[in-house]
This record gives sequence, C-alpha cells and structure tokens, in this order.
Amino acid sequence: MATLVFVHAHPDDEASQTSGTMARAVAAGDRVVCVYATNGDHGSAPDDLGDHALADRRRAEAEASAEAVGTHRIVWLGHRDSGMHGWPTNTAEGALWVADADAVARQVADVLDDEDADAVIGYDWHGGYGHPDHLMVHRVARHAVELAARRPRYLEVSLNRDLLRRLMTVAREQGLLPEEGTWDVDAPADDGNPIGTPEAELHWAVDVTGQLDVKRAALACHASQEDAAQLLSMPPEAFAAMMGTEHFLEPGRAPGLVTGWPFA
Repeated sequence: MATLVFVHAHPDDEASQTSGTMARAVAAGDRVVCVYATNGDHGSAPDDLGDHALADRRRAEAEASAEAVGTHRIVWLGHRDSGMHGWPTNTAEGALWVADADAVARQVADVLDDEDADAVIGYDWHGGYGHPDHLMVHRVARHAVELAARRPRYLEVSLNRDLLRRLMTVAREQGLLPEEGTWDVDAPADDGNPIGTPEAELHWAVDVTGQLDVKRAALACHASQEDAAQLLSMPPEAFAAMMGTEHFLEPGRAPGLVTGWPFA
C-alpha cells in the first residue's frame, strides 16, 4: 500500500484534475490524502447560499467529494483564496499569494511526515493556467519534498495542451462548436501563458476511464461552481474524451509520455 498526498489550491480542483487517479489509487488499496491550500472563498457564490459563508459551503462540498472518491483524509491549510491574477484580493490579508512560501511548504511537509508519504502530487510550473494560488501550490509542494523527513516521489498534474487542441478541432469539424469565437487553447491564460503543457513534455498519461462515474460524482459535489457545472453539462462521449485521461509530469524523469500507472 502506498500513501499518496495530492495538494490542491481550492475545493473542486481535485475533482476536475485528479479525482480519477485518486479513485484508482483507492481502488488499488492505496491511502489517499487531499490537501487544500485555500478555502475557495472567491469561487462562484450559488443562488441558494443565503446568509451562509461560501467557504463553509465549499468545505462541505469538498467533504462530499472525498466521500465519493474514497479519499481517506482531507487537510485544510487555512489560507484565503487569492482570486484571479490581478484581482485586489491577491494581496488581501490571509491570501495564499502573499503568504510566506517557506511556512506554507512546512505545512505541507508536516502532512508528508505525518503520513510518511510515498508520493506527493502538486501542479506544473504555472499551475495549469496561471492562477496565483496554483502558482503558489507548485512552489510549496515542490519545496515540501525537500523539507520532508523522508523524501517522497514528486509529480505534477497538468493538462495535455495538444490533446485539448485535437479535441477542439474534432468538435468544430463535427459541428459541435462554431468555427470562430470558441476557446483557443494556445491563447494566454491567467498569467499570460497557454494552458497546460505540450504533450512532448509530459511523462505520465493515467487512464481513468474506469473511474469516470466517480469523477462525475466528485464534480457533481462541486456543482455550485461554474467550471464544474460546465464540465457536467458535457455529453457523455465528450466528457469521456476530455476527462478520461489525467496527465502528469515527473521532474527528473527521462523524456517521453508513458501510458501507465505511476505508483505501481
């Protein structure tokens, strides 16, 4: 049995990015821990929120997602959501973006030590799409590996930019998307860089088609969030094509994308 620690920026990031791999690990008998760096309080406020705090709603959604996936433990680091790049909230008191990166890395390392983790999974160098909190998660997860009492394997989840481009092309050719005005995967994302990572730079492609029902269930727990709702609205075939493989980098590994299970 391996212990895998997934470090995410906000509640719902685990559902869209790694819930398939997490569920597959659980099914294999591994221990899965999910660390949330922030409380997600700058996400979408649902119409039925009422007088309740959005952070409380999102915490409850994360707990429901963990139950759907089979996650064994959730850890909250307690920082505030920094909001998108350039928002005034980036520098608000308690925001992750202005937190002491060494101190946050120590928080993550404490979880790694407590769990005697075999692997930790963070984000690629620009957090997938440049969100300030994702950038910080990249930094602190990578540094936490150096601080841990026993050095775990380190992987980074990312999006396969070339796969996304191919899927968009097919969708347009089949008339599912207009020729103009649709999302361009090569356009600048939140930090000015294109989303994800070129396929040639990725190391692992994890087949999670057997976990798509779990992944959809995890996303449904976060349906108050616009991104999750949009993914849930996709037809089953499109959902499977886009969400059926999760991609990872493993710094220091020889180049070449391998379809397989990194944690065997």
